[in-house]
Amino acid sequence: MANQESASQIIEFVGGVDNINTLIHCSTRLRFTLNDFDKADLDKLKSVDGVLGAVIAGGQCQVIIGNDVVEMFDAVQKLLGNNLNEDPGSKPKQSIGHLVLDFIIGVFQPLVPAIAGGGILKAILMLVAMFGWMSEKSPTYQILNLIGGAPLYLLPLLVAVTAAQKLKVNPLVALSVVGVLILPDIASMLAKGTTLFGMNVLNVTYSSQVFPAILSVLLYAVMEKVFTKYSPKPIRIFFVPMMSMLITAPLTLLFLGPLGYVVGQYFVNIILFLNTHLGWVATAILAGVLPFMVATGMHKPMIPYVVATFSSMGKEALYLPASLAHNISESGACFAIALRTKDSKLRSTAISAGISAFFGITEPALYGVTLQHKRALSSVIIGSVIGGTYIGIVGINAFTLVGPGLASMPMFVDKSNPMNIVNAFIGFGISFVVSFVAGLLLWKNEVTTDTNKEEVEKENVSEELDTPVAGKVVALSEVPDDVFSQGLLGKGVAVIPSEGKLYAPADGQIEMIFDTKHALGMKTNTGAEVLFHIGLDTVQLNGKFFDVKVEKNQVVKKGDLLVEFNLEEIKKAGFNPITMMIVTNQDQYSVDKTETDSEEELQPVLNIAKLGVQ
Repeated sequence: MANQESASQIIEFVGGVDNINTLIHCSTRLRFTLNDFDKADLDKLKSVDGVLGAVIAGGQCQVIIGNDVVEMFDAVQKLLGNNLNEDPGSKPKQSIGHLVLDFIIGVFQPLVPAIAGGGILKAILMLVAMFGWMSEKSPTYQILNLIGGAPLYLLPLLVAVTAAQKLKVNPLVALSVVGVLILPDIASMLAKGTTLFGMNVLNVTYSSQVFPAILSVLLYAVMEKVFTKYSPKPIRIFFVPMMSMLITAPLTLLFLGPLGYVVGQYFVNIILFLNTHLGWVATAILAGVLPFMVATGMHKPMIPYVVATFSSMGKEALYLPASLAHNISESGACFAIALRTKDSKLRSTAISAGISAFFGITEPALYGVTLQHKRALSSVIIGSVIGGTYIGIVGINAFTLVGPGLASMPMFVDKSNPMNIVNAFIGFGISFVVSFVAGLLLWKNEVTTDTNKEEVEKENVSEELDTPVAGKVVALSEVPDDVFSQGLLGKGVAVIPSEGKLYAPADGQIEMIFDTKHALGMKTNTGAEVLFHIGLDTVQLNGKFFDVKVEKNQVVKKGDLLVEFNLEEIKKAGFNPITMMIVTNQDQYSVDKTETDSEEELQPVLNIAKLGVQ
């Protein structure tokens, strides 16, 4: 539940008011752009009441709230007031890639409600007409249909506003500049053929286009800053917008508009090419990997593709159909676990998350159930792939940008193909049933310390794992890689090494050695499967600077040297040497971090306990 205490803690754990550059929200997440992402404490954020999870992805610190996101946003915004540190000189510590991704998401994310609302209205009107409840030729139908189509037709203007807000320039002047592209008189002149400064102006229909507007606003933002800097203050109020419009609008008509149009066409054509040649396989694969994409927020960059596809073709046949299979599979798996689990807290979470996913909101299911239990994740993937396969084979098309779920099923209404929505409901049913059955069959109840604690303690086998390398021990959440920081491979710790030697943290046997020597796996004598990963992206070194001292199936003792690696050369090559130790069969073990009092000596760092299984 959103409350002021939780809001206050969220602000504190993202680094405080001074560390927040901007704050927006989507359907389930608070999205912070921070001045220093190192100050965000993801572990503490996840512990806040009402927070389902926290990730740093897409150039943002994303705090997953779920259905109460609006209330939590209002509570946080109330505490922030007008104190956001939006000084243009305050530069968030982000790579170019993160900045670009943050800009794209910031421009397209706010468009979704308008596009989704208008699209669903048009879909409902088509249903009404199909059932004969209203004539398509009636004035009422035609006016309502135009209302539903307005957001897509006026897309350049909507993009002008969101892009201007993201770039922190005057949104009304930006709106005026982009509005030139869809002026009826301009459109008429372009259709007949016209020139500007003696140069031919390409005839392009700019309504429903996004990329011409983005390029236009980017140029306008530069012009506004330049003229604001050099304009005398007494005339700045009219001189800056006048000169900015005078330069930006003609250049957009002559160059940027046609360029943006071509970029948008190629963008859509590339996706369509892949979809055409991979066919249903593309939908099935995308549906299967969506749990990981949504968990890390990397599904958001798909929005520009979907918007561009709608503006060009009026429909979309890959991402949204695949999302239908994934969303409903999350729901089916949650309801199955709610029936099978003996954990009352998990049952309550699974029911609530299952209902949300049934209506198209998957984050509560992902963070509350799926990503915490491998068997639940497996059930979702099975349902998603099988449902996505059917959806891809029959070629379902979506006609508006909204999260697929029961209430939004009109998004699949196709006037020219009544079977489109029928097949969508069949895909809905397949995804739900398959994931539900898989959940029932795969789920096993774990005996936890909250249920029959004394009995569990008798059955558990526990041991301590030492630090694998000497150095500073840090939480996995601090690793700058989502696969490790989100615990997708399992729980454990990371170490910033002070020397290039990896030691066995316990007695056991080597089970796997990567060909590139940067990672290996072992099984301890108690059965814990432990993965060691030296550095980030060090697979690219192809074994250079690594010397493995053990062989597969070799029995090792605690403290035995496993790998030597040249720490300084790895750093010189531009790679982060941070080393991870992860217990990958976490569904069978509890994993708790112990306190360490030295950054140099090898000492106990994890306490693992094998859980009894009913």
